[in-house]
Amino acid sequence: MENKAALSAGERLIKSKRNRSLGDLRGKILVTLCALIMIIATISVTVFLTVKGLQSFLVNDVSPIEFLTSINWNPLADEPSFGAFPFIFGSLAVTFLSALIAAPLGIGGAIFMTEIAPSWGRKFLQPVIELLVGIPSVVYGFIGLTVLVPFIREHVSGTGFSLLAGTIVLSVMILPTITTIATDAMGSLPSSLREGSLALGATRWQTIRKVLLPAALPSLLTAVVLGMARAFGEALAVQMVIGNVRGLPSSILDPSATLTTIITLNMGHTTYGSIENNTLWSMGLILLTISFVFILIVRYLSSRRKI
Repeated sequence: MENKAALSAGERLIKSKRNRSLGDLRGKILVTLCALIMIIATISVTVFLTVKGLQSFLVNDVSPIEFLTSINWNPLADEPSFGAFPFIFGSLAVTFLSALIAAPLGIGGAIFMTEIAPSWGRKFLQPVIELLVGIPSVVYGFIGLTVLVPFIREHVSGTGFSLLAGTIVLSVMILPTITTIATDAMGSLPSSLREGSLALGATRWQTIRKVLLPAALPSLLTAVVLGMARAFGEALAVQMVIGNVRGLPSSILDPSATLTTIITLNMGHTTYGSIENNTLWSMGLILLTISFVFILIVRYLSSRRKI
């Protein structure tokens, strides 16, 4: 009986070990499959967009230099012109200007939540940030269209549809991204940095400005770059307030257009495979290329993190 019981116990151990091995194998296969799907999807989108984006240059003989530098966009003229520079400029302008507004606000909010009022700061601001994240883009655009545009028209200058309106709307949209990442970066700093600085006689503000901010700088820059990447790819909200004109703006109060707004406005009115359709795909390729640049910048900043 003892040998039989011992044998049964051994069999149970072997069976349990075999089940664990099978479970580990199934988990490894599932995780590997998910990773392969992500890699294949990314490569497929990149290859497809690259092939479609290059057709306007290779098939339709559009000059890449003219496409990137010309300010004339008139695909329906007798002698069509395809100058995308005003749209590239508009995309970069609203992206950088919105980052100039949102970055100080987001980093300041992160400092407040982690250093000034750590006990109740997150309880107060975290729901506000989550609320901003959950608002759809069309709602931001509609509020900008009905409130911001008339305000600019009546109290500032111009028609209201302008780079300024797009910048303000985008700055509010990317503020939660910058604030959340900056808060995590400031909160992850070791307490020994604060304690050491205070022990040497530094004030709270000196500690924040000369110790904590330099230590978290790579992560804070990463937050800003991710916010800019979010702003660069936004279409609907910006489309509703920026004006969507073909010309190059001369001031921040002039209407403009971005790559995303022109693509969304015109793609449905073009014939697949036509020269205008192919140039819109080329704009999409520019968007993808600049997005990759943002990703490379984020990777570089992440590699510089010391803490």
